[in-house]
Amino acid sequence: MADSPGGAGVTLRVVLADDQAVVREGLVTLLGLLPGVEVVGSAADGVQALELVAEHQPDVLLVDLRMPKRDGVETTELVRAQHPKTEVVVLTTYADDDSLLAALKAGARGFLTKDADADAIVRALRSAAAGQSTVDGALQQRLVAAATSRAPVRTKELEGLTAREVEVLRLIAAGLSNTEIARTLVVSEATVKTHVNHLFSKAGLRDRAQAVAFAYRAGIAE
Repeated sequence: MADSPGGAGVTLRVVLADDQAVVREGLVTLLGLLPGVEVVGSAADGVQALELVAEHQPDVLLVDLRMPKRDGVETTELVRAQHPKTEVVVLTTYADDDSLLAALKAGARGFLTKDADADAIVRALRSAAAGQSTVDGALQQRLVAAATSRAPVRTKELEGLTAREVEVLRLIAAGLSNTEIARTLVVSEATVKTHVNHLFSKAGLRDRAQAVAFAYRAGIAE
């Protein structure tokens, strides 16, 4: 059986986009040193990034939120619409809070600060390639803060969830994996996966990062 795109034995093909030459070149060098990662292109703006994604069809686009010509949010949205096999991991600074939710809604799978270390970067890239979301601890707090500053979730949306699905949502927001949720609720992992699938479908959620924001907006997470 072939390894999945996010598997440890598979080389990930990555396009990097950042308008700051020093940051871009440093990340290209860093990524080039990571086992199982190949940088197939680097871009200085969102327009060039989209062109490189179209040309190389990478597994992941690692993109800065703030770029000229086309910012990271718009680039993410276009990549996910035009090249759905390419996942997106966003690079952000502490000045980009207003763009975090927009990037999440646009389809970003992962969020990293620009000072993330090599282990965090490769973990985020592999998770994204496997269709899983990754948000580092500091960014998760900021994402939650951004979500809770918006309008609350409509009661009608919450009423569609069962008590068990609400409980699962609360545990997801607490950072638990499906295995850990199964242990906490004393049920099988397959049962948890079923609850998660139903929850995501009912609430219109794409991944766990959106579920965390949803839970905090709904007031069911501490």
